[in-house]
Amino acid sequence: MASPRLPVPVPFMAASASVLANNNFKGVILAIVSSAFIGSSFIIKKKGLKRAGASGSSASSGGYGYLMEPLWWMGMITMIVGEIANFVAYIFAPATLVTPLGALSIIVSAVLAHLLLNEKLQKMGMLGCLLCIVGSVVIVLHASDDSSLTSVEEIWDLAIQPAFLLYTASAIAVSLVLILYCAPRYGQTNILVYIGICSIIGSLTVMSIKAVGIAIELTLEGTNQFKRWFCGFYLQDSFNEKVGSHPKTGQGTSLFSGNSWTELYLQKLALDTFNTAIVSPIYYALFTSFTILASVIMFKDWSGQKASSIVSELCGFITVLSGTAILHSTREPDLPFITDLYTPLSPKVSWHIQGNGEIWKQKDEDGPDFVSVLRQDYFK
Repeated sequence: MASPRLPVPVPFMAASASVLANNNFKGVILAIVSSAFIGSSFIIKKKGLKRAGASGSSASSGGYGYLMEPLWWMGMITMIVGEIANFVAYIFAPATLVTPLGALSIIVSAVLAHLLLNEKLQKMGMLGCLLCIVGSVVIVLHASDDSSLTSVEEIWDLAIQPAFLLYTASAIAVSLVLILYCAPRYGQTNILVYIGICSIIGSLTVMSIKAVGIAIELTLEGTNQFKRWFCGFYLQDSFNEKVGSHPKTGQGTSLFSGNSWTELYLQKLALDTFNTAIVSPIYYALFTSFTILASVIMFKDWSGQKASSIVSELCGFITVLSGTAILHSTREPDLPFITDLYTPLSPKVSWHIQGNGEIWKQKDEDGPDFVSVLRQDYFK
């Protein structure tokens, strides 16, 4: 007698397949993987820099010994892998979903620093990590589906719509004012100058990344979007139209390349001028805000969404932002490398103790009949 067949949970299997096939799900997984690799890369590179500094001149003193350290190169490779995963994530999911998830790299970095670098993660820092996770979950649950595009022409039509042209013109105008007028006068005193330029330019960079990523995806699917590409530029003429090439792809790639180099340079200026614990949360807040705004205008990410879902996404972003600020506020600043035994690292108080225990100040004409004790007090 044949045994009765067990019922197959078809609805559950169908639901699981639809979830796995969902582009947002792929984008979220890639964004999480990207955050894990990028967060780990900071710790690996820092361990490499410390090892190189212990065996020779440090990077902060102008040394290049870290280039011979395998750990530093391992960290660079890890970061490159993370950036590639982040690039691919923008192909599958909207920027309003992928960009806020970048805060997860801060959690990975903080936890690994606590475990591997003996950098204490305080209770408030743990609360910041929890807020980042909760906010990220809220964003993922209420994110909209990415719009499906079938050609570069559709992307170009989105890019030349009046609303996005207005945003682009405003972004370029504000960036030029900040670069030409504000940076020379207030760049060393106002943290918003360099970070503002990075954030505004970064939002345009993300839009070009997404456009180029979609072109690559369409090409892999069999519709070639790179038929005539030379050094990142296309010659847009009648011949291009005849052969069916897409000059818009090259323009997007050129915009991505130029913006990326400018953004990296200005980030370096901001980090060299101001405390990292202040730069990171402010940059995350401004960069994510401008990127969400640009994506909503160009790709209409919130089109067709309920108001409750949009408000939930904004609340999730604010929660992640709060967690990021709390986490950075509890981090202990890195002490600079000691390159000179007699170079003061901060305001110091020097005391000299005589044989009878009386404390007095050193004078130039005093002889060597005392013991000199040097103590450095950090004033906060």
